[in-house]
Amino acid sequence: MSLPSLHIDINQPDFIKDPYDQLATLRKEMPVYLDSVWNKVFFTRHSDIAALLKDKRLGRTMLHRYSRDEIGWPPPDPREAPFRRYQDNVFMDMEAGAHSRIRSLVTKVFTPKRVESMRATLERTTHKLIDAVEANGKADFVHDIAEPLPVIMIASLLGIPDEQIQYLRPWSNAIVKMYELGYTDQQVEEANRAATEFMEMIGGLAAERRIKPQDDLITELVQVEEKGDKLTEDELRATAIFLLNAGHEATVNGSSLGLRALFQKPDQLKALKEAVAEGNSTLLKTGVDEMLRYETPLPMFERYVIEDMDFNRVKLERGMEVALMYISGNRDEARFNQPNELILSREDNPLLTFGLGTHYCLGAPLARLELQVLFSVLFTRCPNIQPDGEAEFSSGFVIRGLNKLPVKL
Repeated sequence: MSLPSLHIDINQPDFIKDPYDQLATLRKEMPVYLDSVWNKVFFTRHSDIAALLKDKRLGRTMLHRYSRDEIGWPPPDPREAPFRRYQDNVFMDMEAGAHSRIRSLVTKVFTPKRVESMRATLERTTHKLIDAVEANGKADFVHDIAEPLPVIMIASLLGIPDEQIQYLRPWSNAIVKMYELGYTDQQVEEANRAATEFMEMIGGLAAERRIKPQDDLITELVQVEEKGDKLTEDELRATAIFLLNAGHEATVNGSSLGLRALFQKPDQLKALKEAVAEGNSTLLKTGVDEMLRYETPLPMFERYVIEDMDFNRVKLERGMEVALMYISGNRDEARFNQPNELILSREDNPLLTFGLGTHYCLGAPLARLELQVLFSVLFTRCPNIQPDGEAEFSSGFVIRGLNKLPVKL
């Protein structure tokens, strides 16, 4: 089957704010299409996305199988060398043995037990953030609560000193701009500088931990070993940075988009407040997943076609890039009952937000815990919270969130 062609400028503010009607039309009329401007094949249906995420004929890279010459890739852009030193060592962008080697080492230290041990600190930190703004009677939920909470928590987990925490969010913001479709020369320079400074900081802390170990994740990454295998210096630095970047984007954007959605659905907001007051953790857990389905904070992920393949009568050729629209799959009427409704008690909820298969998000348990604790403390402390003006969306689609969400406490 030949692919229909279509171009959608996914970076347009109106599309970022509300892509859902257009995505629903695509799922019905053009669920797979080639965008020759972005040079990607887009998939919009839940069933296709779920299958492709688990298909070994696709990957986050092709360089584990082929040289650049074999697949016609140009040499790496030398202008991006500092950023690439970081990105090329991120295990989530690796395949086969390289991915499983580093992931298995990281899994040994980033355990469910360690994540759960953070609950009390999460609660204390959330209370402190609310303490800081409560007297004013109003706040910017994004700036005052959603952004600092996961950064503080991941910094604490890694063992980053308090005086250096101020740099983490700006560095992360600069780095993740490189994941959007289309970025400027200035953004490349800012990402290069951020990656260099971030890598240097982690390297310095790792050197200190080798001499004087502490009870933190950087120490454990320095020490972790399996069958004689350890992380290289650049792998260690990149892994620590990746854990921070990935570990807070879902929480910052998921919590702020989630609260905005609750404001728009007063019955669900009331139900969640009542559940928190009654100590109903079940609704809190299903509710967090539902918010992450209803408003997807990381709407699109890409894969390369590693070998020629037929997929549901669609011919995909080696070297093609596919764009998997999680944000569309999460609203697919063929998979979800009432997909455009926020139903916090939804139990049949195979959300795509954390991916599937080999590259399933390692930080999903922490993201869920952070959101559960955040909303529990927020609605306990501020049961009358309400919007205090218009929310403002950020400029990117691939990492989709809010710049501000003014609230009355």
